[in-house]
Formats: sequence, structure tokens, C-alpha cells
Amino acid sequence: MGIDKNTGLRGAGRLGLHAAAGLLATHVFALPVPAFAQQATATKPSSAAVSTTQQAAATQPAGADDLYATGDDTQNADGTTTGTIPDEGTLPGTPLAAPLNDPMVEADGGIAQDPDFARQNLRETRLDDPTAARIRREDDKTPGIRLGTMVLRPSISQAIGSETSDDGAGRETRIFSETGLKGTLTSDWSRHQLTIGGEGYWQNTISGDTEDKPRANINADLRLDLADDTIANITGGYNYSREDTDDPNAVAGASAQSAVNQFDAGLSIERDLGLLRGSIAGDITRWQYSDVKLSDGSTLSRSDRDRMRSTVSARVGYELSPALTPFVEGTIGRISYDDTVDANGYERSADVYAAKVGVAVDLGEKLRGELGVGHERQRYDDSRLAELSALTVDGNLYWSPQEGTDIDLVVETYVDPSTTAGVNGARVHRLTAKLEHDLRSNLVARLSSGLTLTNYDGVGETGNSTGYLAGAGLTWSINRYLDATADLNYERTDYKYGGESSDLTALVGLTAKR
Repeated sequence: MGIDKNTGLRGAGRLGLHAAAGLLATHVFALPVPAFAQQATATKPSSAAVSTTQQAAATQPAGADDLYATGDDTQNADGTTTGTIPDEGTLPGTPLAAPLNDPMVEADGGIAQDPDFARQNLRETRLDDPTAARIRREDDKTPGIRLGTMVLRPSISQAIGSETSDDGAGRETRIFSETGLKGTLTSDWSRHQLTIGGEGYWQNTISGDTEDKPRANINADLRLDLADDTIANITGGYNYSREDTDDPNAVAGASAQSAVNQFDAGLSIERDLGLLRGSIAGDITRWQYSDVKLSDGSTLSRSDRDRMRSTVSARVGYELSPALTPFVEGTIGRISYDDTVDANGYERSADVYAAKVGVAVDLGEKLRGELGVGHERQRYDDSRLAELSALTVDGNLYWSPQEGTDIDLVVETYVDPSTTAGVNGARVHRLTAKLEHDLRSNLVARLSSGLTLTNYDGVGETGNSTGYLAGAGLTWSINRYLDATADLNYERTDYKYGGESSDLTALVGLTAKR
């Protein structure tokens, strides 16, 4: 009996050792599996590994689970089944592993730091605003300053310039300094998006008598994601400039032309209806003009030019494909002057009607934009002013033919009101093109060109003109936060009935950014 008892104890001990060995083998071979499950490409176990696994399975006690069983249930060594087979890529008793080929999982098992991860409003530009793509590229080059959920990217520039002006009566040259301040403030929210951008340039003439040309603008756009297929945009802006001496509305012999203050506000709602895209928008623009300083020191009021333009537009587009959407658009509005009658006794308030057809193209970052052709008409309150109509061509296009090369094209048509007695206004057609090319990783070349056609009716034809613009520049990134810039611009205006004017401007400077 003692011998049988000892034999039973030894048998139980051997059984316990076998069980411990089985558990140890299971633990050893189960550990590498989570790492294998996180690799980008799944690989089959080698023949040596299969052989080792089979040996480990042979040492498992009855009732232990077979880790590599197949079927609806887990197959045990004794032929019984327990539980259900785990999902592919995981093993019993191991933590849930990341899916195979998951781009968000790093090789070491960590989560990739994707800046757009978990965002619902990726920073894509709208079809009708391809120039915003250039702003996004510029923003990506600087880290910015994080202010809570906003990112501020400021820059300040200082340049020295030379300007030579020739109006046919004589040539004037001045040397001046120009200080610029520019910045963008962009939200980093999971829904909605706020973008604010502004810039201002102040000039100080060092030598010469030509007047300074300060300019500034600020624009804001709040996008509200009302629903999956409905987006609202609230916009606002301000622009400051000084009227050019060669403008038909400029005062001859003035020492300082009128300053132009422009205020903009708008609200639009877009709705995606499957193959149809609809939108409705309301816009208000106000112009205010300061007094003109005459050469004798007196001033001339230009308040009779202050006005407001209010319009409502509706658009319907049909999506032929994700990249091509033809559309039709109609606009009605009103131009209201603060003074019912101007200095010459004319009522210049008018009703506005416009319609156009066009097509929007979206081929991603390589090509996007839209082009529309239509007709605009202004009917004045004063019967002495003829109705002004214009064939309109409006559009913009962003094109990147290759990496490091970006082209922006803009064509626009608008009506420029007149203050000359008996003249209703001018039809202005403008085409501009800008090219940026990376000569090196830290050296960017810029080219720009433009063409402007201004046409009046009747007695105003003496103001018909053709304007040309050509420019070139270089930007050298000394480091991430400092750029050296050089620019050369030439503008020329030829008048149909004789006379011309030209401006040649050269600038060199430094820009500090963050």
C-alpha cells in the first residue's frame, strides 16, 4: 500500500510537471503574437516554428486549448471543443491587437501622430476659392503659435524701395521704406472652422515728392457644419487703399488722393442634395471716401461717392462626377448712394441684375477652380444715365503641374461707377496670373502678370484704357523664421485717345515669421 501510495504521488507530480511545462510553452509562444499582429504585413510561421509548436502541443495535458485550432470552436488536444475561435489576428488570452495593415499604427506598436487624426473638418479649400490652397501651403511652412484651440502665424517685414513714376508730363523718383505686418489665425476644432487673415503695409518717403501708398486688409470666414450635407459661411472684411492718380475718378493736381475704405459682410448656406448642389448667399459691400487734399492746402469732399451694394445670389449645380460640376447662378441687388443726388446733380443709385453659367472643377491638390460666363445689368434711377450692361467672365484656377510649382489664375469682371457728368460707369475686365517655383528647398522664384481693360460708353470713351502688369521676385529662406526677399514690379496704362503712365518699383527686405 505504501508503494502504491508513493507511485501515485510520483504520477501526480509528473502530471503536474507536464501541466506546468504546457503552460510555460503556451506563455512563451503566445508572447510574440501581438507584435506579429501589429506588423504592416502578415507572414506565415516558418517550418521550424511549426515544428516547435507541434512539439509544444504534444506536451499539453488533456483539456488544454490548442492555440492554432481552426473551425467554429476551439479544438482541444483530446478532441473536445471549448469556446469559440477568436477573431483573425488575435489569440486566446492575449490583448486585442491592432488590425493588420493599419496605417495609424507605428512599427513599434504606438499610435502615429497624425495632425488630422479625429478631425471632422480637414482643412480642404472650397471649390470657389482655390487661392486658399496657397494660403494653406504658406501656413504649413511655419509652426505658428498655439493659442488654446487657435493657431496664430504672424510675420513682420521691413523693406527699402525705389519707385519711378512717369505720367507723360514728367518723371518722378522717390526712395521709401515699407513696413509690413501680416498674420493668419486658424481654428483647430473638430467641427466648424474659423479663419482670420490680415496684412498691412505702411510707407515712409525718404526722398522725393510722390505720395505714400499705404494699404491694409483683413478678412474673416466662419464655417459652420450645420449637418452632414449643409454648411453655412459667415464672412466679413475690411480693405484700405488710396486711389491711384491715374484713376479716371482721381482729382487732377491733388497732393493726396482720396482714401478708400471698403467694408464687406456676407452669409451663405450650401446644401448637398446628392447629385445636386444648391446654395444661397447674401452680400453687402460699403465704400467710403475721404476728402482729397489739393495742392493749395485746401480739401475737396468726396462723400457723394459713398455707397452700399447689397445682393442676393442663388446657385444650383449638377455633379456629373466628383471632379466636374456645371452650375447656373442668378443675382439681384441694389446700389444705394448716401446722397440721393451727386455733386453734378445725377441720381446714381441703381438696380442690379446678373446671371451666369459655368463649371467647377476639383481634381484635388493638382487642379481646382471654376469659370463662369454671364451678363450683368445696372438700371439707374436717373433717366439721363443710360443703362449699363456688361458681358461678364469670372473665375479662378489653382494648378500645380508638378511638385514645387504652383500657378494661380484669376479672371474677373466688374462695373466701376463714374462721377463724371453724363457718364454711367465703366466695364472692367481683369486677368491676373501668378507663378511660384521652388528653385531649391530654400529658394522660391515668383512671376506675376496682369491685363486690365477699361471701357466707357458715350462721352466717357476718352477714359478707355489698357493696363499691363509684370513682376518678378525671389524669396530666400535663411532659416525657418527669417526670409530675405527681392521684388521688381512694372505697371503701365495706355489710354485709347493718347497718353500713358507707368510705374517701376523695386523692393528688397527681410521678413521675420513664426
